[in-house]
Formats: sequence, C-alpha cells, structure tokens
Amino acid sequence: MHTRPRESAAHLLHNIATLILTAAAGLLAISPASKASSAVPGSVPNIVLILADDLGYGDVHCYNERARVPTPHIDRLAREGMRFTDAHSPCTVCTPTRYGLMTGQMPFRVPNGGTVFTGAGGPSLIAPGRLTLPELLRNRGYATAMFGKWHVGLTFRDKAGEPIHQGGLDAVRRIDFSRRIEGGPVDCGFDRFFGTACCPTTDWLYAFIDNDRVPVPPNGLLDRSKLPKHPYANDCRGGIIAPDFSLEEVDLVFLQKSREFIAEHRRATPAKPFFLFHSTQAVHLPSFAASEFRGKSPAGPHGDFILQLDFIVGELLGELDKHGIADNTLVIFTSDNGPEVTSVVHMRRDHDHDGSWPWRGVKRDQWEGGHRVPFLVRWPDRVNAGTTSDQLVSLTDVMATVAAVTGTDLPRDAAEDSFNILPALDGTAAAPIRPYLLTQAFGGARTLSIRRGHWKYLDHPGSGGNNYDAGELERLSLPNTAPGAPGQLYDLATDPGETTNLFFERPEIVSQLKALLQKSKAAGRSREQE
Repeated sequence: MHTRPRESAAHLLHNIATLILTAAAGLLAISPASKASSAVPGSVPNIVLILADDLGYGDVHCYNERARVPTPHIDRLAREGMRFTDAHSPCTVCTPTRYGLMTGQMPFRVPNGGTVFTGAGGPSLIAPGRLTLPELLRNRGYATAMFGKWHVGLTFRDKAGEPIHQGGLDAVRRIDFSRRIEGGPVDCGFDRFFGTACCPTTDWLYAFIDNDRVPVPPNGLLDRSKLPKHPYANDCRGGIIAPDFSLEEVDLVFLQKSREFIAEHRRATPAKPFFLFHSTQAVHLPSFAASEFRGKSPAGPHGDFILQLDFIVGELLGELDKHGIADNTLVIFTSDNGPEVTSVVHMRRDHDHDGSWPWRGVKRDQWEGGHRVPFLVRWPDRVNAGTTSDQLVSLTDVMATVAAVTGTDLPRDAAEDSFNILPALDGTAAAPIRPYLLTQAFGGARTLSIRRGHWKYLDHPGSGGNNYDAGELERLSLPNTAPGAPGQLYDLATDPGETTNLFFERPEIVSQLKALLQKSKAAGRSREQE
C-alpha cells in the first residue's frame, strides 16, 4: 500500500513571464445552453487533444504548488481555461485508457480490454464498425490527424501474409515491412498519422509508422550501452531499431509533425475545422529528454523530461497563436494514468517531488493516484478563463462532449460510458453530470471500482496493480484496516488518502455500490439513452 507524502515546507520559487494570447479570428456565436447543450450547427471549433503519458496529478504546478519542475505552459491552460480537480483515466495503464478515450466505452467491456500491447501486439482493440472520436469528427467535416503514440493495437503481417499478434523480439523480426499495417489510426478515423505502434522508447519495435506503413524499417538491435544512465533509464526493451529513430528526439519529431499539420491545414483548407490528437512519449519512462533539456530542471532527468513536455505544450499553443486560431480552438490536455513507480519513488527521495501528490497510489493501482489525472480545457470562445470545476469526469467523456460541441447525435451503440461535460465548461451545470464513475486497474475486469458521490468501492482487495509486499514500494505500504475483506470502501470526503477501509463498517454502502457495478456490467453501459 502507498502512503501519502509529508508536505514539504520548501516551495519552489520561480518567476515565469506571463504569456499573452494573440487575438484570434473567426469567433463562434454560441450562447450558454442547458445540460443537453450543443454547438450551433455549422459553427464548430478546431480541437486539439494533448495526451501526456504517465503524468501524475502532482507533476503539474497548477495542481501542486510544491511541484519541483516549473510547468508554465501547462499552467497557462489553467490560467486561460478550466482546471478539473476530479478527472480520471478509465484505466490505470495506457492501452485500455487510450481505447476508452478513442471510443467513449470502458475497455473492460471488450475482449482483451485489459491488455497492454508491446511489439507487434494486436489486433486493434477497436472493433470494425465501432464509432471512434476521430471518425465522429471526420463525419462532421473535420480534417483529422494524429501524431505520436497509438498503442491501441494493430496488425502487422509476416512474409506469408499471416497476422502477427504478439510481443517480443522474435515477433517483430517476423514483420514484413513491405506490407500495409491494419487496424491502426488511419483505419479508425484519422486522415493522417505519424507515430509509433506502442510505447515509443520502451518497446521491441523502434520505428516510425507513416499512415499505414513503416517507411524506414529497423535494421539492427538497439544498443542500450549508448543511452543515458540514471534511475529513470532502465525501461528500454532490447528491440530492433530503424536508422532514423532516436530515443532522445522522438517527442520533438512528433511536435514537428503536429506543427507542420497545423501550418499546412491553415494554408490549404483554412475554412475547414481540424482535430489534432497529439499523443506524447513524455513522461513515460525511460526519461530521455532531448539534449537541449538535459540538466535544465531542478529535479534530475525525470524533471528534465517534464520540462520538455511543458515545452511541447507551449509550442503547440504558440502554433495556434501564430495562425490566429487560438480563440476558435478547443484545447484539452490530460494524461493516460498516474505516475510510474520508479519516478515517484526516486523523485520523492532525491528531489522532494511527488507526482502522485496528494493521493495514494501510482500507475497500475486502483487508488486515486493511479487514475486521478490533470484535465485542463481551454476554449476562449466558450470557457471562462481561470475557472475550476469539481465535476466528476472520465476521459471517456471526451467523446460525448465533442459530439455536443459539434452538434452531433451519438447513436446508442457508441460511447456507452461517455457523458457530455459541456455544461460544466460553459458554467450551466447545476448538478453533478455523472451518476457514477467506473475505473479499472491493471488487472482489467478483475479489478474494477465504482465511485458515486464521495463513496468509492473497489471490488477487489489490494491495489489492483502493484505489489506493496516487497521491493521499492514495501516501505510505502499502509496497514490493512479490514483484514479478510474481499473489497474496499472509502469515504473520499473524510479520507481522501484512502487509509481506512470501511468495508465491514458500512455494509449497506458496499451492497448498493456493488449492485450498481453489477448492473452497469450487465447493461454494457453507464450512459443512458437520451
């Protein structure tokens, strides 16, 4: 189990110059609406979705003033938009979360929905015919593009044309790189894709995918002896690497592709709205910041990596400013789950920085630190600057919200776990939008939790992901306050650190939440038909 850190009296002092938005053209004429509010047809914003990797709630300065790394550009989004304090990833690891974000459906509802792919792993978790976020927007007239980490599964084939659906070095060596890749982003609603199949710098395959092919195939094994050496550098698999692939420059390549897309779109089709999904490698281990960021933060190599992520956000915002489209662009910034074990353990010890602050748990855990994430929304035409919301939000809600923003009706067989949070964004929500929240831990369908109001029920013992009985997490364990309990119940209003399991003290709440969880599982949805 995982203790909450002691609060440090030392605050990082830094002076960051205020960044100023340029005036943008093309203002939307949209008035506040009711809970079922949607955009005026024909008057829709550009949408930029930035998904960080393994960035914790406490890693960002606007969420944690004791954070050791300045994040002025991410903080700018909070200053110029809305900061959500109770937002959650649908899962505590990456692949299932990305499925939930792309489809609005909880990943445990589909086959292999708890899988984390590596190498040639697949097939795609997104079934043929399943409506996706980019497809919804493309149907609405948007240009759609994705740059960065996909990691929802796809299909490589061998020379005989047989599909390869497994991780490991032998599997990626079997790939016939002359063949088209199936089930990737361009088969799931994106017009344009440049990125990687799985985790860019900790995989068996270190090569870029351009749309549906690998233009420069790998030609040798990764030489890990030439990589940086530090506590955050030990996650590289010994895979095969392409000659144009640099583990230390990969995020800057993704950034350049996103900048080029915005510039080209503005040049060629300025009247057409666009959806850009920028999916970063940062700050997933290994923490290999590019050379210009190394040693530049006060918090070591992982701090440098957070600094680089913040720079990327700033560059993307700057591109919107440069083309005069900031006011008419909805920007969403979030993370796929909580911070990694290694980064939390070493950053606490060596730099007095805690990426999971103030929550219990880390990546893979069902406790709050595993899935409560930063969630920032800026839309100058609609969202008041400098506002904060305590609405309960899941990343699955992006799809229903974007549907409302663009005036699109969701079919019943899509986005089953997605709720429209537009009323929170425009300040018209008078009550909680979500009736309850589902999350899943590393164990998939075996490790589910349900949250209603301030009550949180975990339908399993333990963390649901990490082992706190041995290794570097052992010293962070907490006493088990309900020995023998098959589940956990916490009152987040009085015990946000999830220190006291009330499973035996409040059996009526356990019974209610367990029944609601079973009902949702049986129904296959949490969003009722509207």
